[in-house]
Amino acid sequence: MGQSNIKVAVQKFGNFLSSMVLPNIGAFIAWGLITALFIPTGFFPNESLAKLVGPMVTYLLPLLIGYTGGKLVHDQRGGVVGAIATMGVIVGAPDTPMFLGAMVMGPLGGFVIKKFDQAIDGKVRSGFEMLVNNFSAGILGGILAILAFLGVGPAVDAFTEVLVAGVDWLIAAGLLPLTSILIEPAKILFLNNAINHGVLSPIGLEQVQQGGRSILFLLEANPGPGLGVLLAFMLFGRGTAKQSAPGAAIIHFFGGIHEIYFPYVLMKPMLLLSVILGGISGVFTLVLLGGGLVAPASPGSIIAITAVTPPEGMVYVANFAAVIVAAVVSFIVSALVLKSGKQTDEDINEATKKMEQMKGKKSSVAGNVTEETAVNNGTFPEKVNKIIFACDAGMGSSAMGASLLKKKVKEAGLEVAITNTAISSIPADTDIVITQEELTPRAKNKMPNAYHISVDNFLSSPEYDKLIASVQNKITEEQAEIVEESEKDAVDVEPNMDKDDDLLLEENIFIGKEFSTKEEAIRFTGEALVKAGYVKDSYVDAMVEREEITSTYMGNNVAIPHGTEDAKKSVIKSGFTVIQVPDGVNFNGELAKLIFGIAGRDGTHLEILSGIAVICSEQENVDQMVQAKTAKELMDIINSK
Repeated sequence: MGQSNIKVAVQKFGNFLSSMVLPNIGAFIAWGLITALFIPTGFFPNESLAKLVGPMVTYLLPLLIGYTGGKLVHDQRGGVVGAIATMGVIVGAPDTPMFLGAMVMGPLGGFVIKKFDQAIDGKVRSGFEMLVNNFSAGILGGILAILAFLGVGPAVDAFTEVLVAGVDWLIAAGLLPLTSILIEPAKILFLNNAINHGVLSPIGLEQVQQGGRSILFLLEANPGPGLGVLLAFMLFGRGTAKQSAPGAAIIHFFGGIHEIYFPYVLMKPMLLLSVILGGISGVFTLVLLGGGLVAPASPGSIIAITAVTPPEGMVYVANFAAVIVAAVVSFIVSALVLKSGKQTDEDINEATKKMEQMKGKKSSVAGNVTEETAVNNGTFPEKVNKIIFACDAGMGSSAMGASLLKKKVKEAGLEVAITNTAISSIPADTDIVITQEELTPRAKNKMPNAYHISVDNFLSSPEYDKLIASVQNKITEEQAEIVEESEKDAVDVEPNMDKDDDLLLEENIFIGKEFSTKEEAIRFTGEALVKAGYVKDSYVDAMVEREEITSTYMGNNVAIPHGTEDAKKSVIKSGFTVIQVPDGVNFNGELAKLIFGIAGRDGTHLEILSGIAVICSEQENVDQMVQAKTAKELMDIINSK
């Protein structure tokens, strides 16, 4: 448990560092291109345009990082104070680009103004809000800028010099290639982007100022090791992994999305040796031939690497050679691993889920190597009479999904019966079953002859629109009578919050809560249901157990924890509780800022749940509820939609 907490803490810290740099990569690339083009040794030397290089790296880039860091902590006000504070380190150490200083002062500025705003919340007299807001940001920002100028700037300057000297020593001692022993496994396991943009890029930019290029930009961004693995799977892999490897290789090498090859390595952990040796050989080639870039290559594409390579023929040779050598070494080792290992169909889906669990978030490219939509025989039903949303208990996520899809179907002018149920109760005459992706195997075992669709976001899945388009192509006039008969069982999507006044009460809405873990949040939510008289004490443990089966995160910063199917006997009466968590709580890598605790009995909760689903399908509505200052305000937002 301790090791898991440490990993999560390191992961969060690394992701936070990279989150300050990644949104501003465009500015880094612009600076790198201007540098490569117009400095005296550039492609098109131009003394006037070269004047942009210094101010951009000295002022623009650190200020962008500082603003972004502050905004991550406390939105716009945090960004402004973070930028002011960053100016202090810039002026305090004018000879060093203050990227590391910006990563310190930006979040610090956001944190200070956040704590100030929390301290005065509700204490400012009406009419003085703007005055207090403006002067507090100015005064606190100014104080932080002065402190940064006097102390933080010089300290970061000295620390940066130590880091650069350490890198220079590694290069001189011929030990830099050994960094791949740490970098390659770390980025695959849980720190992709964090190492590159959080650690290597700031030091690399300092090296660019001194020597015109830096090898550090290619320590993690080199696509060679991953390309070698994917090429080996193309030739020697089996099953889905072999079939998906060519597409993954194109996305990886030309698109620069390294994350796409991580599941292939995780399927066979011995392949970590492939990427480590590939990385070592690539870095050794860079050191031997004198390679490097003038700016971060993000994403790590061969196209991006080419764009920020300095205009010197031998540097191009060095960089391309490093990619080729790394790919060849990785391919040879990967081929040996695949040929010597047990030949079974690799489970790319399982490996992708493992990767997402380790990183604590969904993969943006997983759909390119996995089967996101699970289907029985790959053919859509000729007639669609009944669509079932199924989940473990049949009273939470499935009801919300059914509500939203029925609304879309109605807007499309279609007539198809859409209901929700527990997986164990899926009717035998169901044509299409929709489940969360973790539950699809169970649903397929229950209904092997139905057409199955997997979704990972019940509130805004693109699968809904695809399904409607397919139904429009298949639906026939003969279905009308069947639909009319089953319509009475479908979930009504029209929000009507007033039907049962005791389902959602203002006293059961909690504003401004903070939780360190999702279990803590779920237990608080469950205990609120107990105190409200909706459920028995045993229901709380059932809510935690339900979360272990599959996440109740619905998308759009909304989670709906509820009990298992067996826990229905612990429900006294239907009801809801709403927990507002402005800073969010981690639900398997997704940030939940609104938590709807659900207790459902005899379907009496479905109407209000349908209304909540429709409301929360719009991110704007969710944002309004997250920003609500009182329980009454949040309740009014729900009732007004």
